[in-house]
Amino acid sequence: MVLAANTYTLVLDSPLGKLGVQLQDAVITRLDYLGNRAVLKPAKTLSEKQISGQLGNYFSNPQSRFSLPFELQGTDFQLRVWNALTQIPSGKTLTYGELADRLGSGARAVGNACRHNPISIIVPCHRVISVSGIGGYSGKTDGREISRKKWLLSHEGIAGQALKICHRTPTSAIQQ
Repeated sequence: MVLAANTYTLVLDSPLGKLGVQLQDAVITRLDYLGNRAVLKPAKTLSEKQISGQLGNYFSNPQSRFSLPFELQGTDFQLRVWNALTQIPSGKTLTYGELADRLGSGARAVGNACRHNPISIIVPCHRVISVSGIGGYSGKTDGREISRKKWLLSHEGIAGQALKICHRTPTSAIQQ
């Protein structure tokens, strides 16, 4: 869900188009992809400049880490999934099933929580993929959203064949 353009505190340019950032008391509550016609709203305050700077750093160097304050609102399960997403390092992926196993849940439930992530990029749901390929992004399996996911993964060094062959043998199966 993209909000009306005037509800974003910041509208920043990025390699993926305009990004809208909603803040409440200097804390990020949403980050959305906006159409390229959205009008830029540059950073004014120190916290806004930090957000703009860290996003810019990520787009320059995908290994840079975010240390921005954000607040997620969702169900207890969604919050568990979103917290787990922040633990996946840049350049690494997990399948929906692997993340589900870690959380004692099912792959579809994890995918549904990823679909509703309100702070993409910073809470990196793009790092969760299907066992048979890239999976979905923002609830879509093709189009602009998948192009964004592919770009983000490629930017982090995961591309091509790695997305086609992403099934990993569980450690427990290797040790048996």
